[in-house]
Amino acid sequence: MIVQNFNIDISNEPIHDLSVRLKNTRWTSGKESLKWEYGTNQAYLKDFVSYWIEEYDWKKQEKQLNSYPQFKCTIDDVDIHFFHIKGKGENPTPIILTHGWPDSFIRYQKIIPILTDPTRFGRNSNDSFDVIIPSVPGFGFSTLSHSKGINNADIADLWKKLMTEALGYEKFGALGGDVGSGVTRYLAYKYPEHLIGIHLTDAGIIRDIVFADNHQNLSTEEKQYKQTALQWISQEGGYMSIQSTKPQTLSYGLSDSPVGLSAWILEKFYSWSDCNGNLENRFNKDELLNNIMIYWLSNSIGTSNHLYYENTHSLPKIGKITVPSGMALFSKDVLLPPKKWVETNLNVIHWTDIPEGGHFTAMEAPDLFADDVIKFYHNFRTNR
Repeated sequence: MIVQNFNIDISNEPIHDLSVRLKNTRWTSGKESLKWEYGTNQAYLKDFVSYWIEEYDWKKQEKQLNSYPQFKCTIDDVDIHFFHIKGKGENPTPIILTHGWPDSFIRYQKIIPILTDPTRFGRNSNDSFDVIIPSVPGFGFSTLSHSKGINNADIADLWKKLMTEALGYEKFGALGGDVGSGVTRYLAYKYPEHLIGIHLTDAGIIRDIVFADNHQNLSTEEKQYKQTALQWISQEGGYMSIQSTKPQTLSYGLSDSPVGLSAWILEKFYSWSDCNGNLENRFNKDELLNNIMIYWLSNSIGTSNHLYYENTHSLPKIGKITVPSGMALFSKDVLLPPKKWVETNLNVIHWTDIPEGGHFTAMEAPDLFADDVIKFYHNFRTNR
């Protein structure tokens, strides 16, 4: 298993093609709303695209991303791209961070310096980490063949091999949110002997509650969760229905139109974040565009969408997780899980209710996120 150095190096041709497509956008007609209730607001999107054309500098952003050590290796015929930043100080804790959809490795960029060099930010030098951030297969620069389907459990298998065989870590931590939460839970369930502990920011959609046949067996908190989840699926889950049933049909349009791709992604960042009606309360245009550019330049929106199909049709059942688990719940995230259910299904030793931030946790409130990760893993420092 050969690990090779990797740099992001996009040639001028796709950048020029992107510029032409943006300038030749055919804008949709229809009712417009400043409140985004019909979807991505066109006035905001036009301003966003103008910035993209006139001010955004991909090569500058590419150079900044390449300041972090990046690598590639092939595991089970899957080409994995990952960041691997060694921590300062003695005996850093290795930890693998798994992103979700529609984000990317960009999700964790802001916390890399805090976790790898905590003394720079007023934290204890003993609380440093070796940070590994892979791109989920089919996302960004982790390529996935058109013939290969992959689900969260399969990705957990790849991550175990990445950490133990490719990088040589026998024991390690793991964290994730969104898709990353599911992958991390399968990693802990299937390979508990290798996990120090797992840190999660959500529990996904808890289908055992949402689709429970016997409503009477649910606790009051679980009944409330079921009602909230069904309402959320009805009002916000259209993307999920499409991507888990007919992802390829959607992918043609999103792969052909950068504005269409942006609208699809930006609407989720708006709806799921703690932005209070203004995206740029939580994200600047450059970081939003960096995330979109990862999808566009790698042409990976199609393969990323397919993950929903595979998780719907081939994901095996997961049992109780015995690995020590920490939960950090951000107050404006979607579908906050019932505490009793989490404690029944995971070995919870750490629980934090964070008073701000939404679904894109480490992007929205990086200091609060990093502090909670450090606090959780501090429990295991003396045992290593």
